[in-house]
Amino acid sequence: MGQAKLNFCEVMEVFDRKAKTIQRTRAARSEKSREFDYLREEVAKSISERLDDILSHTFPVALELGSSGNTLIKQIQDSKADIKVFYQMDMSEQVLFRDAPLDSELKIKPIRLVGDEEFIPFGKDSLDIVLSNLNLHWVNDLPGTFAQVKTCLKDDGLFIGALFGGETLQELRNSLALAEQEREGGLSPHTSPFAGVSDVGNLLTRAQFALPTVDSSIIKIQFGDPYMLMHHLQSMGENNAVKQRRNLLHRDTMHAAAAIYRSLYGEPDGSVPATFQVVYFIAWKPHPNQPKPKRRGSATHSLKSLGEGGRL
Repeated sequence: MGQAKLNFCEVMEVFDRKAKTIQRTRAARSEKSREFDYLREEVAKSISERLDDILSHTFPVALELGSSGNTLIKQIQDSKADIKVFYQMDMSEQVLFRDAPLDSELKIKPIRLVGDEEFIPFGKDSLDIVLSNLNLHWVNDLPGTFAQVKTCLKDDGLFIGALFGGETLQELRNSLALAEQEREGGLSPHTSPFAGVSDVGNLLTRAQFALPTVDSSIIKIQFGDPYMLMHHLQSMGENNAVKQRRNLLHRDTMHAAAAIYRSLYGEPDGSVPATFQVVYFIAWKPHPNQPKPKRRGSATHSLKSLGEGGRL
């Protein structure tokens, strides 16, 4: 099954935000919920590393859009960003306050706000940095959220984060699609449509951010079987929240999907891989002192000269 193409020309109600909040709340209520933070922890490390690569900038006032407990703040509290005030915001109060009993371990004590990423409750020019760790792929109005982030940032403020990209869970998508066609003669959405790398770059440019940088990485994880993968997704709060989803998948279709998954992707020991594509982005609110791209046609050397032994 091919990657879903997203059309961002108008706001589409693709996701059931209320259902997603309930899913994340249920996941956070589990005593074992922190055991399923491993993807967010890995990505938080990468965000922190990218933050440390930014020289001669500090960001005293920060906002995390979409919380994963204290996963991100633990990684960036020792970064060169020199954050003094750290706001965490999430639609799920349970997720937001899950790690509050562990705040004594932090150097920066977060200020927690229950709120919707599609309606950011901060004033113009009030933040130095906005961060997001694997949350924005559940936002319906990404253009609107990006525009709000730019408004809230001070001049030369930074927007940095990560979200799941289009190759995520491609094995599960393909297996469910084939099983449903075989057993029920049709298709219905069982996993989220994710934005591609170019989609994220285009949205940042459309929101008039300066110097956008977008890249991606692939994380492959082995699971004992397809059912274990689906259990982990549910325990992460990453189960299906597409509005047009089916509330119940027939048992025989589910078993067929698991068999197809093993047949197409399984290892000799019975385990199966799952792909997670993580799209990272960095962008700045414009400021007069930022470097500007050179005018088109201003180059003084041709790239062709490289192939002719020329020197730049």
